[in-house]
Amino acid sequence: MNGLIPEALAQTAGAPAPGGQIAPLLMMVLFVVIFYFLLIRPQQKKTRDHQTMVSKLVSGDEVITAGGLLGRIIEVGESFITVEIADGVRVKVQKQQITSLVPKGTLRGA
Repeated sequence: MNGLIPEALAQTAGAPAPGGQIAPLLMMVLFVVIFYFLLIRPQQKKTRDHQTMVSKLVSGDEVITAGGLLGRIIEVGESFITVEIADGVRVKVQKQQITSLVPKGTLRGA
């Protein structure tokens, strides 16, 4: 029966590849750099642009809220904005809930 199973012969280990310890570290650094440029940096830019837009809001601007309401800004406070969404209908929303500024005249066409 032993004639059917070949004997396993141990082989000597070869010399470790040069730089074998540093290659995984370089891969990790490369992944961090890729994540920074593809995910983190664009999100930071988007957040910075939104904060700039919110800080420049003034009365009369037409905006869209995170809830989808389209209206004209009536009053700008420290952390809240009063938005008129129809004749005589005013709502107060947080400044950060304003998602976009639309061109003036958009409200008339809606």
